[in-house]
Amino acid sequence: MIEFRSVSKRYPDGTVAVENFSLELPSRQTTVLLGSSGSGKTTLLRMINRMVDPTSGSIEIDGVDIATLEPVALRRDIGYVMQNSGLLPHRKVIDNVATVPLLRGVPKKKARQDALVLLDTVGLDRSLANRYPSQLSGGQQQRVGVARGLAVDPNILLMDEPFGAVDPIVRAELQQELIRLKRELHKTVVFVTHDVEEALLLGDQIVILRTGGEVAQIGSPANIMANPADDFVASFIGYGRGKRSLHVEDHDGESMLVDGDGNLAGVLVGTPASEHKADSFQGSGASAQGEVRQ
Repeated sequence: MIEFRSVSKRYPDGTVAVENFSLELPSRQTTVLLGSSGSGKTTLLRMINRMVDPTSGSIEIDGVDIATLEPVALRRDIGYVMQNSGLLPHRKVIDNVATVPLLRGVPKKKARQDALVLLDTVGLDRSLANRYPSQLSGGQQQRVGVARGLAVDPNILLMDEPFGAVDPIVRAELQQELIRLKRELHKTVVFVTHDVEEALLLGDQIVILRTGGEVAQIGSPANIMANPADDFVASFIGYGRGKRSLHVEDHDGESMLVDGDGNLAGVLVGTPASEHKADSFQGSGASAQGEVRQ
């Protein structure tokens, strides 16, 4: 478990990135830090592996204050995936993935063998192992970045807007790949994004942040969608407008879910349209009474 205890970060120029932040991040779940620019989400993420040290307060991992740990050694025990993959351009894919194990003293032959297995894990063909990053697509580079983050089999995986630099189709594929990895590998994932849809899709726990790292709301995706804490949260997640606000219309005997902009969001099946004429749903397209077919 990761625990922030009254953590603040002030920079020399007077900028307050985070103020008195406290939070428990449960083990083997994905916590999404969601907020706009200036909300402190990346600062909080980087505090976990001591790329940034707090001005005050403490951070514990499984009861150990990370301030007592050597920063480089700590980082080598924690997986880290960034937005633009961060691959070393002069090293082949296989050597990029094997970088941290080699630094930890794993024999080169074993590190490379393990790297090939990790390419399988993230859905990449082993034929790419001897290519350079510039010879890969953006989505392939991000998969290599995830493989490198998993290379030491870390308990904790930090992901700093890892899919923000790829096109929407590739982004959707990578999101589904992460869902699969979460299910299979059972890691504690801390995921930073400004994208509400991504947070709702990937998070077990979502932390919505205001400017300066102030917590606006913590909860599951369903809890936040059903019960936004205040007007700020409701506005941020788009509650009550667009595709968040769904109602049922009867079209030729079919129960159609229509969003707040008048666009078709899906077809409600399993119950007669007449039973839903007055119903409305606040959410992203699911009903407790039937199945949504999109």
